[in-house]
Amino acid sequence: MPKRKKSELRKLGTEQANRATAGLDTHTAREIAGIINAEDVRVAFAVAHALPEIARAIEAIAQALSSGGRLIYVGAGTSGRIAALDAAECPPTFNTRPEMVQFVMSGGARALGRASETQEDWPALGRRDIAQRKPGKRDVVVGISASGRTPYTVAALSYARGHGATTIAVTNNRGSWLGRISEIAIVAEVGPEVVAGSTRMKAGTAQKMILNMLSTGAMARLGYVYGNLMVNVHVKNKKLRERGVTVLEQAAGISREAARRAFEAASHSVPVALVMLKAKVTKAEANRRLKAARGNVRRAIEC
Repeated sequence: MPKRKKSELRKLGTEQANRATAGLDTHTAREIAGIINAEDVRVAFAVAHALPEIARAIEAIAQALSSGGRLIYVGAGTSGRIAALDAAECPPTFNTRPEMVQFVMSGGARALGRASETQEDWPALGRRDIAQRKPGKRDVVVGISASGRTPYTVAALSYARGHGATTIAVTNNRGSWLGRISEIAIVAEVGPEVVAGSTRMKAGTAQKMILNMLSTGAMARLGYVYGNLMVNVHVKNKKLRERGVTVLEQAAGISREAARRAFEAASHSVPVALVMLKAKVTKAEANRRLKAARGNVRRAIEC
């Protein structure tokens, strides 16, 4: 992998000066907010152009997870923090095991709260960190980098592919090294940033949107949502227990009190309660069906 050169970075779309935001510091607060908002509007359109590749990635991730594999995100700086956020939110949203969706970040967990950007220049650290996760043929590894040239991330993705993992790149510049070494390259060309080179802005927003699609899409394909309801919600506090009751109320078309009784009868498991209600079966049978369906709620109801 070639070293990242300053001359190469200057050529990237995300590194260019944005004519629309020239003189940003001379504007009022209201004008600045409007300028940033106008630029952010472009992000969704850039992501839309990548929908075919995003769909391919969703299917690959769903297939891997259904076979007992893992989704492992890799990134540095802003990209790493966005990856960590998506991974951390999967267990409470979909009640997945923490190891199912993971993140590997330059600088480790400490870099989540304190910038550690110098380490992203070292390919050996990327190889070392991903090697500790032992990626294999059942796993999907997603490398995230605005430039697509971050040595840490490129090295990690290359290592993962060399060990049989399915590899996906999420970048904001076409023709990058990360895209070339991946099996699926997702490119959202957001163009110049409001503040030149500050890829925590439009590029970061695009990455957040894409990772939301990858994880949510895969979980939907696995049946961890029912319709558009968070049926696998992890009910660990009062707010989430109330949300679980609401899901049952809406999904089963019953009164709130009936939903609450079913929730209690299912030992506070929303999927079990919903299968009991929709299939008109006992708690034991609902559990059996869910196990046979590998957690796919709709399949458990219909089998």
